[in-house]
Amino acid sequence: MYLIMVYDINKERVAKVLKIARKYLTWIQNSVLEGEITEAKFLKLKYELRKVIKEDEDSIVFYIFTTKLYTSREIMGKEKGKEEIII
Repeated sequence: MYLIMVYDINKERVAKVLKIARKYLTWIQNSVLEGEITEAKFLKLKYELRKVIKEDEDSIVFYIFTTKLYTSREIMGKEKGKEEIII
């Protein structure tokens, strides 16, 4: 499946959430990650996030697509989250 994750997390926990999410998805820009993920890894991602977030303060939204074929992305302005080549 293809997943887009958007989050609004208290600043005390945001670094932990980003660290967990980057294990499974690609960081696109502030509070947005995306990528192909298996059902098992998606369950593991949610399990790890639940251990960190406070559900009465934090919010995470997952947009789930069965395939990337019917998605497209358009960027205006500077593209963030690109992989950088370090030599």
